[in-house]
Amino acid sequence: MTEAGARWDERYAGPGYLFGTAPSVFLTRQARHLQPGSRVLAVADGEGRNSVWLAAQGAHVTAFDPSSRALDKARALVAARGVTVDFRMSDVESWNWAADPYDAVAAIFIQFAGPDLRDRVFAGLDTALRPGGLLLLHGFAPRQVGYGTGGPPHAENMYTLEMLHAAFPGYEVMHAADYDEVVDAGPGHNGLAALIDFVARKPATL
Repeated sequence: MTEAGARWDERYAGPGYLFGTAPSVFLTRQARHLQPGSRVLAVADGEGRNSVWLAAQGAHVTAFDPSSRALDKARALVAARGVTVDFRMSDVESWNWAADPYDAVAAIFIQFAGPDLRDRVFAGLDTALRPGGLLLLHGFAPRQVGYGTGGPPHAENMYTLEMLHAAFPGYEVMHAADYDEVVDAGPGHNGLAALIDFVARKPATL
Protein backbone atom coordinates (compact mmCIF):
# COMPACT_ATOMS: atom_id res chain seq x y z
CA MET A 1 0.00 0.00 0.00
CA THR A 2 1.21 3.53 -0.77
CA GLU A 3 1.72 6.23 1.84
CA ALA A 4 -1.37 7.98 0.50
CA GLY A 5 -3.38 4.79 0.85
CA ALA A 6 -2.31 4.39 4.49
CA ARG A 7 -3.32 7.98 5.30
CA TRP A 8 -6.73 7.58 3.73
CA ASP A 9 -7.24 4.20 5.38
CA GLU A 10 -7.05 6.04 8.69
CA ARG A 11 -9.70 8.53 7.58
CA TYR A 12 -12.01 5.80 6.33
CA ALA A 13 -11.52 3.54 9.37
CA GLY A 14 -14.68 4.60 11.17
CA PRO A 15 -18.13 3.07 10.74
CA GLY A 16 -20.38 4.34 8.01
CA TYR A 17 -19.43 6.47 5.04
CA LEU A 18 -17.24 9.50 5.71
CA PHE A 19 -18.73 11.49 2.83
CA GLY A 20 -22.11 9.78 2.75
CA THR A 21 -23.54 7.56 0.02
CA ALA A 22 -25.39 10.19 -2.00
CA PRO A 23 -23.58 11.50 -5.09
CA SER A 24 -22.13 14.97 -5.30
CA VAL A 25 -24.84 17.51 -6.11
CA PHE A 26 -22.52 18.87 -8.79
CA LEU A 27 -22.51 15.47 -10.48
CA THR A 28 -26.29 15.10 -10.42
CA ARG A 29 -26.65 18.56 -11.96
CA GLN A 30 -24.04 18.10 -14.68
CA ALA A 31 -24.47 14.43 -15.65
CA ARG A 32 -26.94 15.54 -18.32
CA HIS A 33 -23.88 16.25 -20.49
CA LEU A 34 -22.95 12.54 -20.50
CA GLN A 35 -24.01 10.37 -23.41
CA PRO A 36 -25.92 7.17 -22.54
CA GLY A 37 -23.56 4.26 -21.98
CA SER A 38 -20.50 6.49 -21.60
CA ARG A 39 -17.25 4.99 -20.34
CA VAL A 40 -16.40 7.07 -17.29
CA LEU A 41 -13.30 7.24 -15.08
CA ALA A 42 -13.97 8.34 -11.47
CA VAL A 43 -10.73 9.70 -9.98
CA ALA A 44 -9.86 9.09 -6.30
CA ASP A 45 -13.49 8.14 -5.73
CA GLY A 46 -13.14 7.03 -2.12
CA GLU A 47 -16.11 5.07 -0.81
CA GLY A 48 -17.82 5.04 -4.19
CA ARG A 49 -20.68 7.49 -3.83
CA ASN A 50 -20.12 9.06 -7.24
CA SER A 51 -19.03 6.02 -9.25
CA VAL A 52 -21.92 3.92 -7.95
CA TRP A 53 -24.42 6.64 -8.85
CA LEU A 54 -22.94 6.97 -12.34
CA ALA A 55 -23.23 3.21 -12.84
CA ALA A 56 -26.88 3.39 -11.78
CA GLN A 57 -27.44 5.96 -14.56
CA GLY A 58 -26.14 3.45 -17.13
CA ALA A 59 -22.51 4.52 -17.41
CA HIS A 60 -19.69 1.97 -17.65
CA VAL A 61 -17.53 3.13 -14.76
CA THR A 62 -13.94 2.53 -13.71
CA ALA A 63 -13.03 4.05 -10.33
CA PHE A 64 -9.76 4.11 -8.44
CA ASP A 65 -8.67 5.08 -4.95
CA PRO A 66 -5.54 4.37 -2.86
CA SER A 67 -7.47 3.25 0.25
CA SER A 68 -8.37 -0.41 0.66
CA ARG A 69 -10.91 0.48 3.35
CA ALA A 70 -12.63 2.94 1.03
CA LEU A 71 -12.75 0.35 -1.74
CA ASP A 72 -14.24 -2.23 0.62
CA LYS A 73 -17.03 0.22 1.45
CA ALA A 74 -17.46 1.06 -2.23
CA ARG A 75 -17.87 -2.62 -3.11
CA ALA A 76 -20.49 -2.96 -0.36
CA LEU A 77 -22.34 0.02 -1.83
CA VAL A 78 -22.24 -1.55 -5.30
CA ALA A 79 -23.72 -4.76 -3.90
CA ALA A 80 -26.46 -2.84 -2.11
CA ARG A 81 -27.37 -0.85 -5.25
CA GLY A 82 -27.16 -3.80 -7.65
CA VAL A 83 -24.81 -2.14 -10.13
CA THR A 84 -21.32 -2.84 -11.48
CA VAL A 85 -18.20 -0.69 -11.11
CA ASP A 86 -14.64 -1.70 -11.98
CA PHE A 87 -12.84 -0.67 -8.77
CA ARG A 88 -9.05 -0.53 -8.73
CA MET A 89 -6.53 0.39 -6.05
CA SER A 90 -4.19 3.19 -7.08
CA ASP A 91 -3.18 6.69 -6.14
CA VAL A 92 -3.10 9.50 -8.68
CA GLU A 93 0.67 9.27 -9.11
CA SER A 94 0.60 5.55 -9.93
CA TRP A 95 -2.48 5.52 -12.17
CA ASN A 96 -1.76 4.88 -15.84
CA TRP A 97 -3.68 7.75 -17.39
CA ALA A 98 -2.79 6.71 -20.93
CA ALA A 99 -3.91 3.09 -20.64
CA ASP A 100 -7.46 3.45 -21.87
CA PRO A 101 -9.13 6.67 -23.09
CA TYR A 102 -12.54 7.44 -21.57
CA ASP A 103 -15.63 9.25 -22.78
CA ALA A 104 -15.70 11.22 -19.53
CA VAL A 105 -13.58 11.78 -16.44
CA ALA A 106 -15.11 12.81 -13.11
CA ALA A 107 -12.68 14.39 -10.63
CA ILE A 108 -14.60 15.59 -7.59
CA PHE A 109 -12.96 17.01 -4.44
CA ILE A 110 -9.46 15.71 -5.23
CA GLN A 111 -7.71 18.67 -3.60
CA PHE A 112 -5.29 16.63 -1.54
CA ALA A 113 -2.89 17.54 -4.38
CA GLY A 114 -0.62 20.55 -3.96
CA PRO A 115 0.31 22.70 -6.97
CA ASP A 116 3.07 20.46 -8.40
CA LEU A 117 1.07 17.25 -8.11
CA ARG A 118 -2.06 19.05 -9.26
CA ASP A 119 -0.37 20.05 -12.51
CA ARG A 120 0.52 16.40 -13.13
CA VAL A 121 -2.99 15.27 -12.28
CA PHE A 122 -4.53 17.82 -14.63
CA ALA A 123 -2.24 16.57 -17.40
CA GLY A 124 -3.38 13.05 -16.53
CA LEU A 125 -7.05 13.99 -16.76
CA ASP A 126 -6.43 15.36 -20.23
CA THR A 127 -4.54 12.22 -21.26
CA ALA A 128 -7.32 9.96 -19.95
CA LEU A 129 -9.96 11.66 -22.10
CA ARG A 130 -10.53 10.62 -25.67
CA PRO A 131 -10.82 13.45 -28.22
CA GLY A 132 -14.25 14.99 -27.66
CA GLY A 133 -14.42 13.54 -24.12
CA LEU A 134 -16.07 15.32 -21.20
CA LEU A 135 -14.27 16.63 -18.10
CA LEU A 136 -16.34 16.96 -14.91
CA LEU A 137 -14.16 18.79 -12.37
CA HIS A 138 -15.43 20.06 -9.02
CA GLY A 139 -13.74 21.34 -5.91
CA PHE A 140 -13.17 24.19 -3.48
CA ALA A 141 -12.23 27.81 -4.10
CA PRO A 142 -9.40 29.30 -1.95
CA ARG A 143 -11.79 31.05 0.47
CA GLN A 144 -12.95 27.60 1.60
CA VAL A 145 -9.99 27.53 4.00
CA GLY A 146 -11.69 30.24 6.05
CA TYR A 147 -15.00 28.36 6.14
CA GLY A 148 -13.58 25.27 7.81
CA THR A 149 -16.31 22.97 6.52
CA GLY A 150 -14.18 20.44 4.66
CA GLY A 151 -11.17 20.07 2.43
CA PRO A 152 -7.48 20.61 3.20
CA PRO A 153 -6.34 23.73 5.10
CA HIS A 154 -4.18 24.85 2.17
CA ALA A 155 -5.43 27.66 -0.07
CA GLU A 156 -2.81 26.75 -2.69
CA ASN A 157 -4.58 23.39 -3.22
CA MET A 158 -7.83 25.08 -4.21
CA TYR A 159 -9.12 26.02 -7.66
CA THR A 160 -9.93 29.25 -9.42
CA LEU A 161 -11.77 29.50 -12.72
CA GLU A 162 -8.77 31.29 -14.24
CA MET A 163 -6.54 28.37 -13.24
CA LEU A 164 -8.85 25.81 -14.80
CA HIS A 165 -9.30 27.70 -18.06
CA ALA A 166 -5.51 27.93 -18.32
CA ALA A 167 -5.00 24.25 -17.45
CA PHE A 168 -7.33 23.00 -20.19
CA PRO A 169 -6.72 25.27 -23.20
CA GLY A 170 -8.81 24.59 -26.26
CA TYR A 171 -11.55 22.83 -24.30
CA GLU A 172 -15.14 23.84 -24.98
CA VAL A 173 -16.33 25.09 -21.60
CA MET A 174 -19.95 24.07 -21.10
CA HIS A 175 -20.33 25.22 -17.50
CA ALA A 176 -18.03 27.12 -15.14
CA ALA A 177 -19.04 28.63 -11.82
CA ASP A 178 -17.60 29.96 -8.56
CA TYR A 179 -20.22 30.10 -5.79
CA ASP A 180 -21.10 29.40 -2.18
CA GLU A 181 -23.54 26.66 -1.26
CA VAL A 182 -24.38 24.48 1.74
CA VAL A 183 -22.92 20.99 1.30
CA ASP A 184 -24.31 17.98 3.15
CA ALA A 185 -21.95 15.09 2.32
CA GLY A 186 -21.59 13.14 5.52
CA PRO A 187 -19.34 14.18 8.42
CA GLY A 188 -16.41 14.81 6.06
CA HIS A 189 -18.00 17.72 4.15
CA ASN A 190 -20.80 19.59 5.88
CA GLY A 191 -21.83 23.24 5.93
CA LEU A 192 -21.38 26.33 3.80
CA ALA A 193 -18.70 25.73 1.18
CA ALA A 194 -16.91 27.78 -1.47
CA LEU A 195 -17.25 25.73 -4.65
CA ILE A 196 -15.88 25.66 -8.18
CA ASP A 197 -17.56 23.83 -11.08
CA PHE A 198 -15.81 23.19 -14.39
CA VAL A 199 -17.42 21.12 -17.14
CA ALA A 200 -15.62 21.13 -20.46
CA ARG A 201 -15.22 19.05 -23.60
CA LYS A 202 -11.80 18.12 -24.94
CA PRO A 203 -11.21 19.18 -28.55
CA ALA A 204 -12.37 16.50 -30.97
CA THR A 205 -9.25 16.98 -33.09
CA LEU A 206 -5.81 17.93 -31.86
